[in-house]
Formats: sequence, C-alpha cells, structure tokens
Amino acid sequence: MTLEGKVALVAGATRGAGRGIAVELGAAGATVYVTGRTTREHASEYGRAETIEETAELVEEAGGTGIAVPTDHLVPEQVRALVDRVREERGRLDVLVNDVWGGEKLFEFDKPVWEHDLDNGLRLLRLGIDTHLITAHYALPLLLERPGGLLVEMTDGTAEYNAAHYRNNPFYDLVKTAVNRMGWSHGRDMEEHGATSVSLTPGWLRSEMMLEGFGVSEENWRDACERVPHFAISESPRFVGRAVAALAGDPDRARWNGESLSSGGLAREYGFTDVDGSRPDAWRYIVEVAGEGRPADTAGYR
Repeated sequence: MTLEGKVALVAGATRGAGRGIAVELGAAGATVYVTGRTTREHASEYGRAETIEETAELVEEAGGTGIAVPTDHLVPEQVRALVDRVREERGRLDVLVNDVWGGEKLFEFDKPVWEHDLDNGLRLLRLGIDTHLITAHYALPLLLERPGGLLVEMTDGTAEYNAAHYRNNPFYDLVKTAVNRMGWSHGRDMEEHGATSVSLTPGWLRSEMMLEGFGVSEENWRDACERVPHFAISESPRFVGRAVAALAGDPDRARWNGESLSSGGLAREYGFTDVDGSRPDAWRYIVEVAGEGRPADTAGYR
C-alpha cells in the first residue's frame, strides 16, 4: 500500500502511539506533520527526552516527509496557525490523527471523584477531550475539501469494552469513553462529505513510559513478563501505526465510518503484523484471558 502524495497530521506525536503512527504513515510514503509541546528547545514537563523533531526525523528515516510543528492543542490560535500552515504548504489534508493526551502523571488509580485531586482531574478532561475538539474544529474543514479524508480519534479501549468496564477513576473513564463517542459523532457529520471517522485503540502499548516503568527496553521487553505475565500480549507503537496506515490506504475505508476499532482487530482484517512478526489481539485477550482470571497464555491471541 502507498500513501504517496497524501498529507497527514498526527496531533500528539512526541512519543507513544502518536510517534508509531507518524512513522508508519511515513513508511507508506506520506508527508506527516507531527505536533506536540516538547521540542529540543522546550523541555517536557514530565522530564521526558522524546521530542517532535526526533519523531519527524524517524518519519524521514522510514521513507516519508516529516515536519515538526510545536503546538499546544489547548490553544486555539496555535491550532489555527498549524492548519493554516498545512494549507499554505501542501494545500490539502488527507489524514487527521487526534492523539493528544499527556495526562499520564495526572490521574490516580482507583480513586473516586471525592478523593481524586480535582485540579488534576479537570486538567485530564482538558487534555483528553478539549484538545481533540479544538483540533477537529480547525482541521476538519481542510480535510473535508477533498472526498475520502480520514479522521482517527485515538483512545484507550473499544467502545464495547469501555461501556462495560470502569476505567480507573471518573476523569479517565470519562475521557476515554468520550473519545470513542467522538469517533462516532464526527462520522455522522462527515459522512455526507465523503469522509470517514473512527475511534481507534492500541492494545497494551509498549510506549517509552511503559517500558521505562518495567525497567526494560523494546529489545528485552519480554523480561517484564516475569513480573507481569499478561504483558506477553503487549504491542509496539508501530503496530497501531500500521493499523492507521492500513485504514488510510484502504479505498473502501468508509465501511468503518463511526466504528470503534482496535489495532488487533484491524490486523486480522488487513493482515499486517507487529515489528516482531506477531499479531497481538490485546482487547480480546484482556476479556477472555486476563478478565477471566486465567493464567497468561497468548496462544491464539498473537
């Protein structure tokens, strides 16, 4: 599949899923604008080393064109300027990936609303919901100028899973459920313009922060399974990146409009694999194995 001549914007591409998506879109030949708040001149508030310039360089190494644009997606003027730049430089937008997050260190596990820090909780809502709406407000008009555009709303958990399970605390639960709904609601508005909107979740993502938390690297990540055996179902950020590239390259992608999708589910549909050749289906595993209290066993799920 090729995305030569296509223009993508990955909002929130500093690290994690956003970086994996940007790289895989580049590998398919796209021009990819990558945004975030962390640059080589502006340090991460979490002390992270990853930058959007580094992501853009990885896009280039993969075979695409990477363009880093520092953007705070909570500031409408910055997002409007970003889209104006894409319009001026490329005259089109074919793929918009809303992956802005940045709330990893703000939410508290298993805390009801009266125990959770209120300022941090409200900040989570701003980072996880407002950023997506602001970006869609400014970017979708450009995407809709040509039929066939694709919007991908990145979340955590499928709509079916999130409807049946409480996700950590009320703030996080609301954010991830709301983004699933955004994929559906934008699809209702975009359909008449010949465009497609979906929500998409990776599985258990081996992001930079996740690997660091386990004290492993991508090369030896399986060592973490000794401590948490179910980590065997995890996936690299490139896996969900390949899911987005497959959607973007599918001329019949409109059949997914409004759907809640997962990287593992799309791998079964399109036949792509993770970087190690496996095909992890994390959300099915989480329900059928981990959720049932069974011992870790990925047979039939990778």
